[in-house]
Amino acid sequence: MRKFMVVLDDSRECLNAMRFAAMRAAHTQGGVKVLSVIPPEEFNHWIGVGDIMREEQRERIEAHFEVFAKWMRDKQGVNPELIIREGEPVAEIIAQISEDPEVGVLVLGASADGKGPGPLVSQLSRSAGSLPIPITIVPGDLSKERLEMIT
Repeated sequence: MRKFMVVLDDSRECLNAMRFAAMRAAHTQGGVKVLSVIPPEEFNHWIGVGDIMREEQRERIEAHFEVFAKWMRDKQGVNPELIIREGEPVAEIIAQISEDPEVGVLVLGASADGKGPGPLVSQLSRSAGSLPIPITIVPGDLSKERLEMIT
């Protein structure tokens, strides 16, 4: 089964990327993998404090994921899988793609703020030619209705 991998972060454009991935998966009998990356700079404190912060970050990610997962299950009939990695976001995204043969498409949301598409889209676009899968970039200001039409 082909799976769409989408990145869960705190950006506004993440929402449209999640919607697109779920709708495409539902229409193509595919699946969704949701990747969230915890950056290393978050835990440069004492070991004990770093461990507590890491656990709090994981709990926050899991709670955020559950909101999207419930919508995907209830509205799209797709049961997403959560993957949490630690490290530099772009490196971890590329590593997950390389390690996981089920991932068939990377879905990213582009910022609509006029200052550029966002750091992930900018950095991964430079690597697009060497990735083993296509990247789908979803505009952050696309309406739900338009998303439904194109998926």
